[in-house]
Amino acid sequence: MSIEIIGLDHIQICVPIGKEGLARKFYLNLLNFIEIEKPESLKNNGGFWCESGEVTLHIGVEDIAETKSKRHVAFIIHDIAQVRRTLKKNGILIREEIQIPGIDRFSCFDPFHNKIEFLERVETSTKMKES
Repeated sequence: MSIEIIGLDHIQICVPIGKEGLARKFYLNLLNFIEIEKPESLKNNGGFWCESGEVTLHIGVEDIAETKSKRHVAFIIHDIAQVRRTLKKNGILIREEIQIPGIDRFSCFDPFHNKIEFLERVETSTKMKES
């Protein structure tokens, strides 16, 4: 029997201990996630949980080195141009990624150096017209 992945339950990233306020500002205020209740049994671990659409994001806390990594979450979005503008307007540096046919994508880093990729599926012919 082979393993078949049928969806995404949640993504967990980590931020430094004591930085939940900054994480809430980035994820809740800027990216418009909505905070959801953590189970009582996990509240002592710190951090928080949030969601947007069908994406559930767990923000954990731990003693981590602040270094950039290839670790990332990739969010499927609508209106990628608007997301780029919003992030740039808020001082977030955008990194254009190598393009993949049918996908417009870019990435940035949150305040804790977690890489975040944003992607939108596009028709290849439409993408060529925009270039």
